[in-house]
Amino acid sequence: MEIKDRILVAAIELFMRNGIRSVSMDDIATHLAMSKKTLYKWFENKDQIVLAVMQSRLTREEGDCEQAFATGSNAIEAMFNLVTWHKEMLASIHPSIFHDLQKYYPQAWLLFEQHKNTFILEKILTNLGRGMAEGLYRADLDVEVLARLHLAEIELMFNNVVFPPKQFGLQRVNIVMIEHFLTGISTLKGHRLINQYRQVTEPEE
Repeated sequence: MEIKDRILVAAIELFMRNGIRSVSMDDIATHLAMSKKTLYKWFENKDQIVLAVMQSRLTREEGDCEQAFATGSNAIEAMFNLVTWHKEMLASIHPSIFHDLQKYYPQAWLLFEQHKNTFILEKILTNLGRGMAEGLYRADLDVEVLARLHLAEIELMFNNVVFPPKQFGLQRVNIVMIEHFLTGISTLKGHRLINQYRQVTEPEE
């Protein structure tokens, strides 16, 4: 593995475990048993590492997201595939990461915002259109409003004031958010499918 790639892998590991702000260049060098001189040869400062980590992470996550949607036999299954992927991904994320990015690393945060407002938005719009065509989502949906509403929910999930990390785990909030969103947009046929994937039975009277 190239030295630059080793640095990014180590940085991701430390950021995910401890949050971004609490990890220093010294910490990264120590973790790699590398001199700070070598580290600074590849990255001038921590901001550059955070930006490179974000670029790498988003590229990987776009591929994982594409795979989750591609393996769904219908729009709702695709969303539940996404929940399964999110569950694994969120388990490794320190709850302060998005707060740290937004407050201290504007370039990396801008990259995430661009990703959210292009790639993620397009995926939500595509899923809404698919679900409507399959008769699983209501035909009268305002998809432009709903897609942006769901984007806002995704960002809200990482708000430490609304969901204090010690009280609300990211996995728990994500599952409730997705199920609430799907239930609100689904037809009766879609509701039955949601219950099937959730493995629950509820009275229809």
